[in-house]
Amino acid sequence: MVAALRSFLLSWTSVTPVLGVLVLALAWGRDLGPVFVALVAVALGATVLAAVHHAEVVAHRVGEPFGSLVLAVAVTVIEVALIVTMMVSGGPEAGSLARDTVFAAVMITTNGIVGISLLVGARRYGSTLFNSEGSGAALATVATLATLSLVLPAFTSSTPGPAFSPTQLTFAALASLVLYGTFVLTQTVRHRDFFLPVAADGAVKEDDHADPPSNRAALGSLVLLLVALVAVVGLAKVESPAIEAGVRAAGFPQSFVGVVIALLVLLPETLAAVRAAQRDRMQISLNLAYGSAIASIGLTIPAIALASVWLPGQLLLGLGSTQIVLLALTVVVSVLTVVPGRATRLQGGVHLVLLAGFLVLAINP
Repeated sequence: MVAALRSFLLSWTSVTPVLGVLVLALAWGRDLGPVFVALVAVALGATVLAAVHHAEVVAHRVGEPFGSLVLAVAVTVIEVALIVTMMVSGGPEAGSLARDTVFAAVMITTNGIVGISLLVGARRYGSTLFNSEGSGAALATVATLATLSLVLPAFTSSTPGPAFSPTQLTFAALASLVLYGTFVLTQTVRHRDFFLPVAADGAVKEDDHADPPSNRAALGSLVLLLVALVAVVGLAKVESPAIEAGVRAAGFPQSFVGVVIALLVLLPETLAAVRAAQRDRMQISLNLAYGSAIASIGLTIPAIALASVWLPGQLLLGLGSTQIVLLALTVVVSVLTVVPGRATRLQGGVHLVLLAGFLVLAINP
């Protein structure tokens, strides 16, 4: 037992979160040169990978679909923290950062994570199987949340600009929380079997990999996961000026900062989803993708609505016409992907093309 504990404490996944916190302490509040910015970026990437590992250990211990929920909530905590801190430091010009980041998260999860997972799974197994009832319910929740929070503000008339009035914003925040809570209850209690991997005959597929870790190992990974998340949030905040400067230097619109944030915080979800697809657990991949999109809207919008009380400037949530078209097309294609309960690499390719279209238009609107 002592040898196992020593091996756990000295593994790179255990050391990296602690090193990430140390790098954060050394870099916080200082003007960093190019070399130190690069070192912070390396520490950030390594800490994200460590967070993925510990989230998977915890997920393995608690089982599905609780494991997917753990990682989705953890990633959303990072997203909310980054958005709030960058909006505080960015002033009134950062009023659209929450919208840009949340919309980017929705497009990356529903097209990027889903697309690459389908492509990896279908390439390895010929076709992928999943539960259309659970995935369809999750997709319906994503579509409703995105419409209420991101589409409607572009069409309301109570407030100038693509923004909600205080009453409308309060309703959107409460509706998001209700929908998120209802989804979590459905996924983990009432209809848990809808979100478990399925076999060709429709039966729930039992896990065939290693035995779950011990309670002690899971608790250790939970602690290190929390440490890693703190380090990721802090290091991303330290790196954010370099991100903004890089976006400006590349000639990209300021809204592309939201895309960079979403790409960064969704890296753990993407890696975990691809690993699940490689193990023929496509339902877990979809749980991660749609669960992250739901958490991204259902938790971020209420948090930003609360923070808007003291944040400077107007909170702009309404999408532009191009973004609305992309969102509508994504919903239609996703429905056609989910309803049959099986998919091939064609569906994966279609979703990845949609993601590429989103990225191109984000760079060159």
